[in-house]
Amino acid sequence: MTTFTTAESPFKQNNTASNMCGFTLMNNQVGAIVAEVMAAKDNVTVLPLPSMIRVDAVGRMDVVYSEIDEAAGEEEGWFNAAEFEESMSTHYGRMIHEDDRTIMFANPEDAAEYLDFDLVARS
Repeated sequence: MTTFTTAESPFKQNNTASNMCGFTLMNNQVGAIVAEVMAAKDNVTVLPLPSMIRVDAVGRMDVVYSEIDEAAGEEEGWFNAAEFEESMSTHYGRMIHEDDRTIMFANPEDAAEYLDFDLVARS
């Protein structure tokens, strides 16, 4: 008779808030420029992978369109929310598009002022 021992799985469920937000970009010319700009920010980590680029941040991150324009050598207004959405394949956290930037929040409550969401009235 054969006996089996069960090994503990390395994959664990964790329901604790991570305080992280992020997105993945296509690994192409535009994605590389966005990743380069975002990597210079203090709270942002960029991980290039073969088919995508992962960009993660603690708390909040701002994708400032004029910074991307400058890094790309393009006129102001070239990079915008539509261009960002086209380069991005997925995201996590609350995403807010402004005229001059996209803001990612780890905690939805932090985005409340941008969404006209009254936290006190809802509690």
